[in-house]
Amino acid sequence: MVDVAVICGSASDSPVAEKVFAALKEHGVSYDYTVISAHRDPERLDEYVKASDARVFIAIAGLSAALPGVVASKTKRPVIGVPVSGTLMGIDALLSIVQMPKGVPVACVGVDNGVNAALLAVRILEAGRA
Repeated sequence: MVDVAVICGSASDSPVAEKVFAALKEHGVSYDYTVISAHRDPERLDEYVKASDARVFIAIAGLSAALPGVVASKTKRPVIGVPVSGTLMGIDALLSIVQMPKGVPVACVGVDNGVNAALLAVRILEAGRA
């Protein structure tokens, strides 16, 4: 069982994921990592989320940033979205993540802020142990 599942929508998002890994390691939190596009491989994403035993998901995505919302639509566990900077400085991804419809909650951290995503995951995990 892992504490956190880290999913990138594209391999190009890996520099942000590296920040997540470093912060999780610093706090002794176990994690799993994969790259799955919500647009290009929705079936594989569905299978991954359903099979995962992670307690928290961190979904990292740029552009339309559908990944965090799609993950949240498939699980009742907490999902943290990390918008990635791109052609619009990440504002497009940020707005996509924070504008989830009712019933599909996604926490959102700042653009490229993988560290805060990891620290939020640590707090969620600690709250569950209290």
